[in-house]
Amino acid sequence: MSKTRLEAFTDAVIAIIMTILVLDFVAPAEPTFEALWGMRYKFLIYILSFVSLAIYWNNHHHLLQVSKKINGRVLWHNMAFILCLTFFPFVTGWVDEHLLDMAPEITYGAVVLLADISYAALARALVKVNGENSGVARALCGFRKSKITFAIVGAGLVIGFFFPLAVVISTAASLVLWFAPDKRIERTLFGEDVSCPVGEKKAR
Repeated sequence: MSKTRLEAFTDAVIAIIMTILVLDFVAPAEPTFEALWGMRYKFLIYILSFVSLAIYWNNHHHLLQVSKKINGRVLWHNMAFILCLTFFPFVTGWVDEHLLDMAPEITYGAVVLLADISYAALARALVKVNGENSGVARALCGFRKSKITFAIVGAGLVIGFFFPLAVVISTAASLVLWFAPDKRIERTLFGEDVSCPVGEKKAR
C-alpha cells in the first residue's frame, strides 16, 4: 500500500490544527503594552503546543521516510495519533485561561501522553509491517526515547495533582528529546549501516 496519501493527509491535518491554535487569540481590550503583557501566559502555552505539534510532524515525517511499506493497521494507528493531536487546540485554550488549576493541566498532560503513546504504537506497527530487519526497525530499536518520554510526562501528571504547573514543565522538558529527529533515522535515510544492539533489540 502506498504511503503517499497517508503522509499528505497527516500533513494537512497537522497544518489545520496549528492554524486553529492561533484562532483562540483575541486582541487585548486596551491598546497598551501592559494589556499585551497580560496575555503572556497565552503566548507561552500557544508556543509550547505549536512546538509540540511541529516536533510530532517532523518526527512523523522522518518515520514515514525510513519506512517502505504500510498496511491497514498502520492507517488506523495513524488515525489514533491524529485523533490525539486534534485535542491540542481545546486543551491549550483551557490551560491558558487556568494555568495554575489542576483539571486543565492534568487534561493537557493526558492529551500529550496519549499522543506520545499513539505515536509509539504507530512506530511499532511500522516495524511490524516492514520487518524486524528493516531500516525502520534498526532505527527505532529499543524505543528508548519513547520510554523516557512516557516517564517524564507521566511523572509530571502525578506531580500535577499537587503542583499543577509541573504538567507544563514536564511537557516542555520531554520536547528536548525530540527537538531533533533521531540520528539513527537520519543515518538510515543516508544509507549508513545502523545495527541494533542486542540488549536494545530484546527491549523491544
